[in-house]
Amino acid sequence: MIKNLLFDLGGVLMTIDSKEALRRFESRGLKNAAEYMDSYTQKGIFGQLEEGKISDAEFAEALGKLTGKPQSLQDCKWMWLGYKKDVPQRNLDALKRLRAEGYRLALVSNTNSFMQSWAESDFDGKGGSIRDYFDALYRSYEMGVMKPDETFFRKVLSKEKAIPDECLFIDDSARNCAAASELGLMTYCPENGKDWTKELEKKLKTTNG
Repeated sequence: MIKNLLFDLGGVLMTIDSKEALRRFESRGLKNAAEYMDSYTQKGIFGQLEEGKISDAEFAEALGKLTGKPQSLQDCKWMWLGYKKDVPQRNLDALKRLRAEGYRLALVSNTNSFMQSWAESDFDGKGGSIRDYFDALYRSYEMGVMKPDETFFRKVLSKEKAIPDECLFIDDSARNCAAASELGLMTYCPENGKDWTKELEKKLKTTNG
């Protein structure tokens, strides 16, 4: 029986706009931006930021060296937020409904504090925090590891004191879903921006009877 729903952020709750993010970083002088940026697992200083190995200030300083011009924290936030296309209202409604039905909801995301400063302050576009929609937040930069590393999932299961087959992991990355599946979690892999709400309801009804 599924009791815990583990949601990815980008590509599931939030529609990702990779082209806009790339455009913003390039506009600030990062000519080889595509070499660093990935919608699922970032590389170089981008990956170091999302694994919590460097601070926001260290990222800004390193980005300044790569681009040959100073980059402020606000500049960095603006560039990172290029990934955010929208958070559909249907997704917010689904999260509220699922919690009301008794499921425990946890965010499990490869992310950074630039993105989360937005999510903590205006996730729903009405000044509501992402914390208002979840029982727990597991974010790579705080966990010190990124999906699909199995350590990420083991840490979540340990902190949640959850049994793998009582968890459903929803992520738009097939690689992340495969890693979670190997540990015994049920998975659902919708496409970026797809309306997953009805399909998820069907899966839960089928699984939980």
